[in-house]
Amino acid sequence: MPSSISYPMDVERIREDFPILKRKINGHPLIYFDNTATTQKPVQVINAIKEFYEKYNANIHRGVHTLSQEASELYEKAHEKVADFINADWREVIFVRNTTEAINLVANVLDLKDGEVVVSMMEHHSNLVPWQDKNLEVVNIKGDGTLDMEDLKEKITKKTKLVAITHVSNVLGTINPVEEIGKMAHEVGALFLVDGAQSVPHMPIDVKKMNCDFLAFSGHKMLGPTGIGVLYGKKDLLEELPPFLKGGDMISHVWVDRATWNELPWKYEAGTPNIAGGVGLGAAVDYLKTVGMENVRRHEEELVGYALDGLSSLGVEIYGPEERGGLISFNLEGVHPHDVAYFLDKKGIAVRSGHHCAQPLMRCLGIKGTVRASFYIYNTKWEIDKFLDALKEIQYGLRR
Repeated sequence: MPSSISYPMDVERIREDFPILKRKINGHPLIYFDNTATTQKPVQVINAIKEFYEKYNANIHRGVHTLSQEASELYEKAHEKVADFINADWREVIFVRNTTEAINLVANVLDLKDGEVVVSMMEHHSNLVPWQDKNLEVVNIKGDGTLDMEDLKEKITKKTKLVAITHVSNVLGTINPVEEIGKMAHEVGALFLVDGAQSVPHMPIDVKKMNCDFLAFSGHKMLGPTGIGVLYGKKDLLEELPPFLKGGDMISHVWVDRATWNELPWKYEAGTPNIAGGVGLGAAVDYLKTVGMENVRRHEEELVGYALDGLSSLGVEIYGPEERGGLISFNLEGVHPHDVAYFLDKKGIAVRSGHHCAQPLMRCLGIKGTVRASFYIYNTKWEIDKFLDALKEIQYGLRR
């Protein structure tokens, strides 16, 4: 790729970096609109992982030999890249498997006894189920799919110990005002956790500006490999809190009956980590920084606006506000979401259907599921046209 990309982006040039987009599905060119679930990987990420295993494979922090030193340097450099990407100190960046593990880590190390946890009705199960054994308060949503801020104000009280809110809903696309929510949490002395699974890959993120205490996100949703994710936590908090897992590399000194803990971030990275995954995530960050996160956001806004216009002309039921992240959930009257997804797959178009790991939200909306189309840097308006044409075919079939 070139050293930097201006807007509008050369999407066709970007697409050349993604080998999977050359595939045909059922005789049609692959149109991949399931980016909320996971994104495709550019050759730069694939090659970084391949090169690690071919040239540098060794365990980290355990050897004085060359390979171990080189592997350790690459893994630590990946932490630095991610930290720079979200404007954090690299020691505040903990590598985990995914967003789910990051949130569970926080749920397991925080003392939330005699206090309440505030979440919203639009949360992914990963930011709901880990808190269900706590005293839980759930904030409602309004008819347009936005968070009910008045209800939020009522439910954040002096009893609140943690507010855990998604930045961008994986179903509605709602972009929550996390800076404002964080201020409300901190005013009552509560901590603030942001589920950034659907925001970090799609828009510029600055944890200092956001002033969150914790931020969780996944590598595979931002061009990186599966099995690597990130928990950002404020340094003073992470130093104070106990470790999550105990064993190798997270220790400083060990006696038979006691141990002391390693410095951050290794205190929370027990055992041999996903070293190659960390290297791959670092390469993904490099790629996204070259594209520019402002460009990523603008491109998605353009695609979403174009797709919303087309879907509105078809008369389908669309869920969520007009201003949204890079995804659209909808239903065709009289057709089950899975049937729509199955038909689209016959045309080579990959979308997600079902409850999207948000069953309470579906009950709130009075539906069993939706079709979800989600976009990323390699998607085009031409693909959206093909998608809309396929939906018209379904509607024509229903009218016959």
